[in-house]
Amino acid sequence: MKLKKCYGRTPGDIKAVRPMKDGVIADFTATQLMLKNIMKKIVQRHNLGKPRVVVGVPSGITEVEERAVEESVLQAGAKEVYLIEEPMAAAIGANLDVIVDIGGGTTEVAVISLGGIVVSNSLRVAGDELDEDIVNYIKKEMNLAIGSTTAEQIKIEIGCAMPLMSETSMQVSGRDLGTGLPETVTVTSTQIQEAMQDSIEKIIDIVKQTLEKTPPELASDIMEKGIVLAGGGALIKNFDKLLSIRTEMPVYVTEDPLDCVVKGTGKTIDDLERLKSVLINSRRKR
Repeated sequence: MKLKKCYGRTPGDIKAVRPMKDGVIADFTATQLMLKNIMKKIVQRHNLGKPRVVVGVPSGITEVEERAVEESVLQAGAKEVYLIEEPMAAAIGANLDVIVDIGGGTTEVAVISLGGIVVSNSLRVAGDELDEDIVNYIKKEMNLAIGSTTAEQIKIEIGCAMPLMSETSMQVSGRDLGTGLPETVTVTSTQIQEAMQDSIEKIIDIVKQTLEKTPPELASDIMEKGIVLAGGGALIKNFDKLLSIRTEMPVYVTEDPLDCVVKGTGKTIDDLERLKSVLINSRRKR
């Protein structure tokens, strides 16, 4: 069973935790144990010594948060740790220059030129916030309590940023707040669009703010190449269309949006010497 499916289902002596939240470490011990277990499997499978590790981090994290990430990875068994800003990793993974990466905890927006980030913004409104919006909407409008896992499933199946050609719906089960008993209701794509509207507007606003700060010399390149969406949020139906309308620019969803940052960090570790210039200056050795 996936960890997210454990939330709300564990017995009293077991606690399901999220080591990472909003793109940064929420539980240092749990993060360290998780990384140690992952690295142990990799080292055993490939018969390696202490590995070099590249970690994608939000562009807006503080120096204290950077050091917490480094320390967790080092204590988990890494020899060297490099940090790369997630929009840069996404751009490398997608081979593109203007990236909007809507992840779980943060939305990262970056304009990249000549191998460096020219303008960037980070917003702690992304997939998790959209899930919370859905939880709160169904609680308020339907008097039904649901969990974040159910909310995420609703978002994936019928979530949209603009009305669909044909409205869709799904059955949702939860706990009736009046009777305390299990209840099933029908929710529509229009209702979920309304639930997510405020957070989607915040994401669009941060994209527009980033574009407004972009040097005029790059404006024609952006108009020609367009904006590329990555991350799980890129899969929200009609989000690309809405962002294109609001920015008056072409918008595309990259291939494999869920894996863009991972692919970018992988390419970075494979060609570390050439790509060192894009890494945050935070190398640590033991």
